[in-house]
Amino acid sequence: MASSVETTLREPGAYNLSRRVIDEMEAAGVWPTPLNFELWLHYLGDPDGALGREIQRLLAEQEPFTEATADMLAAEYLPRGRLTEEIRDAGRVLDRELSSVAEAISRAHKSQSAYGQTLDKAASSIESAGDGAALKSIVGNLTTATRRIQRENETLEKRLDVSTKEVARLREHLEQVRRDAMTDALTNLANRKAFDEHLAAACEQANATNEPMILAVLDVDHFKRFNDTWGHQTGDQVLRYVASVIGRFGQLPRIAARYGGEEFAVIFPREDAGHVATALEAIRKEISSRSLRRRSTNDELGAVTISAGFALHRPGDTASTLLERADTALYASKRAGRNRVTAADVLEQAA
Repeated sequence: MASSVETTLREPGAYNLSRRVIDEMEAAGVWPTPLNFELWLHYLGDPDGALGREIQRLLAEQEPFTEATADMLAAEYLPRGRLTEEIRDAGRVLDRELSSVAEAISRAHKSQSAYGQTLDKAASSIESAGDGAALKSIVGNLTTATRRIQRENETLEKRLDVSTKEVARLREHLEQVRRDAMTDALTNLANRKAFDEHLAAACEQANATNEPMILAVLDVDHFKRFNDTWGHQTGDQVLRYVASVIGRFGQLPRIAARYGGEEFAVIFPREDAGHVATALEAIRKEISSRSLRRRSTNDELGAVTISAGFALHRPGDTASTLLERADTALYASKRAGRNRVTAADVLEQAA
């Protein structure tokens, strides 16, 4: 199972990739700024991905790789870039709302202070008032001051209500941005970052409760050959189709993710091996039962198949050890002829 760029950067091959990035950037006349370096890491680490294809297009058309270009690519293709920009926007709106509320509170405080002084004066005036006309004037002034403070309080309440709604809207918006940053743009499944977080949490939960949890990894068979024959756009069409089937079977509480490239993963919390094997067989059979056609030309592409492997969480397992066993089961499916599902436990018993 191929590693993501983030994983590659934590392996010995990271140095070779980094040197290649510098060489390729120098050859293309691209300055090695931190942002450019990150973009080219993702490009060379996954040249068939959306970012890789876009950079290849820019290079082929000999478009200058400016800072504006880098910012645009980061905002579009790097989830962290999109999230950072959205957070900045939300911060600006929040600053504006807080300033507005602070001004309203300041005005209300001044009005309350003035109202207190009016009451003090009224109290002194009542003590010295000698006739009805003087008392009437005092009461009139108090009435006017009371109405003024009521209006100020109503204004403050409205301002606070508006700001509360705006902050709630911002919170909802940022939550949506967070979800978008954790979603694979091509397939709408959870992306690698989200998968890593969910798997770590699932392992912690399983270790704490001793409840069963199973991880499955799935890979599209012969995808590179398919991609080379029909092109990346058709390859993306195939990935979306495969993801739609996996996503249907991977609905909550299960977690379905695009692990990277043509690789997918599904976390099955609180499910036993029998249920998981049944679900994976259903996914495999449904994917292979349909003959696909190329949208642009209507050419028949034939059937697409997947291989899968799954492993049951064991006490003390980390995300890494569980993933390693599931990966081993996946490779066993590949070696056995592909288009099949293999259980890690069965594989170990046979060995």
